[in-house]
Amino acid sequence: MINNIYRAGISILMVLVACGTALGQEEPSQQDLAKQLANPIASLISVPLQLNYDRDIGPLDDGDRYTLNIQPVVPFRLSDKWNLISRTILPVVHQSDIAPGTGSQTGTGDIIQSFFFSPAAATDSGWIWGAGPVLVLPTGSDDLLTTDKWSAGPTAVALKQRGPWTYGALANHLWSFAGGSARDDISSTFLQPFVSFATPTGISYTLQTESTYNWKTEEWNVPVMLGVGKVTRFGDQLVQITGGLRYYVDSPSNGPEGFAFRLIFTLLYPK
Repeated sequence: MINNIYRAGISILMVLVACGTALGQEEPSQQDLAKQLANPIASLISVPLQLNYDRDIGPLDDGDRYTLNIQPVVPFRLSDKWNLISRTILPVVHQSDIAPGTGSQTGTGDIIQSFFFSPAAATDSGWIWGAGPVLVLPTGSDDLLTTDKWSAGPTAVALKQRGPWTYGALANHLWSFAGGSARDDISSTFLQPFVSFATPTGISYTLQTESTYNWKTEEWNVPVMLGVGKVTRFGDQLVQITGGLRYYVDSPSNGPEGFAFRLIFTLLYPK
């Protein structure tokens, strides 16, 4: 049930708010925080709770899906010159009628875990970059919520920040190497070019795609998203609230179509 997704998000929110406010002392400006959030490998602890709604799924276009992605981002300082950034995505899903006769499913999807090794300082020309491994763990709680495959591959990100602007791209490629033999093997490329503008009041405007190419089926999934976010606070807790509208320029034959929606509530813990 959709309520289960909301309860899970609210429970996690309460725990994180209760234990997280003591992590930072000197607070950056709202614009600086918005710019750090536009950088996937910034030295900023954040916990985005990203709720997505997709529709017109399946061969009959009858299905819809709510996905709450819990996405903690935690940087670690390895040395004066290198950082390690951990990015985790845990999906909590409720979907209905994605295929005839399947009914609805609610539970967890597969976890995606990425690690980026990144220089502590930008290059002389101002580029910020990071690279490392990405791993998919088949943790889905239902057969229709998991690939039932272990997958791994490389991931990388490169971006530049100039004034209020941030632009760059994140990419990865995944190959399956173990898992259920009855399931299709995985070979897929993910591409996320993005551009963001942050105002002095902490409002940010972001345009990006989150495109995936399946090399096995030779199909694209290309949602284009425009999002508007605002850095603010609830009591002592810094947050960013973002709303976004997506449109599927292309999608697999059984994938979502048309317009979709996104709401993100991000907990911020500046160092």
